[in-house]
Amino acid sequence: MSEALTQNNSAPLTEAETALARKRLNQLWKRGTDFLGTQYAILGGAMSWVSERHLVSAISNAGGFGVIACGAMQPERLAEEIAATQALTEKPFGVNLITMHPQLSELVEVCLKAGVSHIVLAGGIPPGAAIKAAKEGGAKVIAFAPALVLAKRLIKMGVDALVIEGAEAGGHVGPVSLTVLAQEILPYIDQVPVFVAGGLGRGDALVSYLEQGAAGGQLGTRFAAAAESIAHEKFKAAFVRANARDAVTSVQLDERFTVIPVRGLANEGRRQFMAHQADVIERFQSGAVSREEAQLEIEHFWAGALRRAVIDGDVENGSVMAGQSVGMVKAVQPVAEIITDLVEQAVVALARQKQRMDADG
Repeated sequence: MSEALTQNNSAPLTEAETALARKRLNQLWKRGTDFLGTQYAILGGAMSWVSERHLVSAISNAGGFGVIACGAMQPERLAEEIAATQALTEKPFGVNLITMHPQLSELVEVCLKAGVSHIVLAGGIPPGAAIKAAKEGGAKVIAFAPALVLAKRLIKMGVDALVIEGAEAGGHVGPVSLTVLAQEILPYIDQVPVFVAGGLGRGDALVSYLEQGAAGGQLGTRFAAAAESIAHEKFKAAFVRANARDAVTSVQLDERFTVIPVRGLANEGRRQFMAHQADVIERFQSGAVSREEAQLEIEHFWAGALRRAVIDGDVENGSVMAGQSVGMVKAVQPVAEIITDLVEQAVVALARQKQRMDADG
């Protein structure tokens, strides 16, 4: 019996209690598992440089749903990555496409030609043409909804499922926590499955959202530090050392110069970015650079920084994108072990809940 099933110094669960709780969990996320075609309604977040063939196939093979991060890939490169992933798993997986990519339509065609079952459109409101092309090609479309009004709009546009991601997540984030987004969106959207994301690190936390109506959950940070992740060992070690409060968002010093919020571990690179902003702003005010030149200098500071951290292991000067759930990364674990932990934590939560209800009569 796993540690999760005997935790909190409580009496071990009986086989009957465990079986009943597993049945309840399967009922709670059935809409999600049916939609994804998976054993568990657990998606892997699409993380640039990290969510490639090895991690994606490992998540899918373990019963979850892996998602390739296309990022800036060209169509030919994406086709190679899809084929390589298909060689490692026969299970369903998806591809995340950035809506601002100049070759979005070609990337959709690559996915359809390869038989990808689910296409995730991220980074902005997806064009209607992309949604239409994906659906007509036989793929299911998933999009991100940062507010109720946008969730309703996306459903009218034809998306098949939504992800609501809170500010606790790693990488590019919005301003609203998952706790609030869930209250704003879950009670009012039942036309399509809604998956929750942002700060998720345990299965018992996921249960609370399933009971509010979520179809499943998406996790990135836990999987970024998995054994199958190609991230540098220094990158993974930084995750294991970190606490939740270490995952902070980038700061904008001057409202005239936009800085898109990105959550990552505080390091020397973040401190240098603050100094860089201050220097650029000072030179703009002195007339040494134009406003446009200043904005570009600020935007270009982090160019290549994520790759430096993930691939090269420069966790001091690179961008170590991580969500606040990083505090729950205690070790580098195989993907299958992570998913087993999540599922068993959910089972324990449901079984203990029933025990309490039975005790109260």
